[in-house]
Amino acid sequence: MAIRAVLWDIDDTLFDYTGTDRAAMRRHLEHEGLPDGFASVEQALLRWQELTTLHWARFAAGETDFQGQRRDRVRDLLGGALSDAEADAWFDRHVVHFEAAWALFPDAVPVLDWLAADYRHAVLSNSALSHQERKLTALGVRDRFETVLCAAELGVHKPDPLAFRAACEALRLAPAEVAYVGDQPDIDARGAAEAGLLGIWLDRDDVGGRPELVRITGLAHLPDLLRGDTRFGALSRIG
Repeated sequence: MAIRAVLWDIDDTLFDYTGTDRAAMRRHLEHEGLPDGFASVEQALLRWQELTTLHWARFAAGETDFQGQRRDRVRDLLGGALSDAEADAWFDRHVVHFEAAWALFPDAVPVLDWLAADYRHAVLSNSALSHQERKLTALGVRDRFETVLCAAELGVHKPDPLAFRAACEALRLAPAEVAYVGDQPDIDARGAAEAGLLGIWLDRDDVGGRPELVRITGLAHLPDLLRGDTRFGALSRIG
């Protein structure tokens, strides 16, 4: 069955979340000062990345809500018993720097342009709808996608097959007619494949080591991959 639509992850797939967050947090810490117990900004940045991974996983597991994971990241970094209002205020000051640094990867708009005539496009993100809608609008690409679905509103997170199938239902397409592109090998590519989609791992750092997955190392390789549809017996790496 031919691929008719591309379903996209956003953060670290189209949007340079890791680079933007790191640059923004560096600027934020320069204004706020280093939290107690950190010898350098680099040490604090590393801890912030660890806390983001930890608390995002808790959010994905349903142990906290979107706002809660933000507050817990701040409390753990600062090491104090902050109130919700205090944690929110600290994070909101970070968001000012974060949004000022928002940027798409250089290959994002070109690939959306290349694919626009032949494929429908939508988003499935393990985030919150208001957050991702605002981001896509600010970056000038919201109108590229028919629909944006997010875990906070769906009540189910990738890699649960129900999340991918909900997106296919929104597009009124069978899973076999939809490709999913994301930067996480298990959450994105494997999860999509197990739900019946063509799961594609965007391995920008060329980490490799997952020969069972369809893998590209940059979005410029996606049009050729979709035209060839490598779901059956194709090479795992393109790029």
